[in-house]
Amino acid sequence: MLNIKTVTWSLAVFTAISYLFCILYGLITPESIHMHPFLEAVLPGFKWLSVGGFFLGLIESFLWGAYIGLVYTPIYNFFQKRAATG
Repeated sequence: MLNIKTVTWSLAVFTAISYLFCILYGLITPESIHMHPFLEAVLPGFKWLSVGGFFLGLIESFLWGAYIGLVYTPIYNFFQKRAATG
């Protein structure tokens, strides 16, 4: 069984770190291979290279990870219980 608090925090921090890596990647690579079009598509309000956009993207990434943890863990635990009893 997965602990919902542990999984949620782990995924939230993971997605926030992944976002930071995407930003760093965009700063050190040529513009033709940047991730900012993808980030602008999946993170509402995100604008490349603005202070507000950076922090908004960081918060949204963290919240997406938390959402995934909150939804995934109960589903996993449900099927784990079902497989153990079947």
